[in-house]
Amino acid sequence: MLKLIILDFDGVIVESTDIKTEAFRKLFSDYPKHVHTIVEYHKKNAGVSRYEKFSYIYKNILKQPLDERKMAELGKRFSALVVEEIKACPLVPGTLKFLEKYSKRVRLFIASSTPEEELRHLVKARGLQKYFHGVYGAPSKKSEITLKIMKEENVKKKEVLFVGDSAADHAEARKAGVQFIGRVANLADCPFPEGVKTIRDLNELGAVVEELSCQ
Repeated sequence: MLKLIILDFDGVIVESTDIKTEAFRKLFSDYPKHVHTIVEYHKKNAGVSRYEKFSYIYKNILKQPLDERKMAELGKRFSALVVEEIKACPLVPGTLKFLEKYSKRVRLFIASSTPEEELRHLVKARGLQKYFHGVYGAPSKKSEITLKIMKEENVKKKEVLFVGDSAADHAEARKAGVQFIGRVANLADCPFPEGVKTIRDLNELGAVVEELSCQ
């Protein structure tokens, strides 16, 4: 029986995927020869921490050194580009209905690659914190967060569902050994291997939860 649901934030709860893509484009606009490559790298690695991406971009694309001071500056600039927009962007269809219903039946958590302090600020600003028993972000990996929650909640792997929207989310769920559902807004851009169960939005997630709860 399903006892615990862990949801990613960007692309699962809020429609913020394009906001972050545009932030990478703006952040590296001073490198016009590389900006397309950088944006494509970001898109192919959705669900990965921005700081891991910064490290890769400087080492492998820009081929420039990146010290801690510059890393912190990039993080601050990125946050400035995205936070206010994410506060105002639409929720994924069906989000409030799903949270209202299922927060009363199972324990809900958020696991995201967004820095944890920023993530908690956004969840609170959107008025969503009341639905979740915990909100966790980077620098912890999503698999680490999932295993930590499972230990604290004393649940088995088969009693946990992870909902994500990226190949990285799927990989992290597999690493933790839990069930996974992929949110895919556009089936033409599905990032998951064949056989992974997907939903278009949270309107469809309820039916999946009901099915898993009966197993």
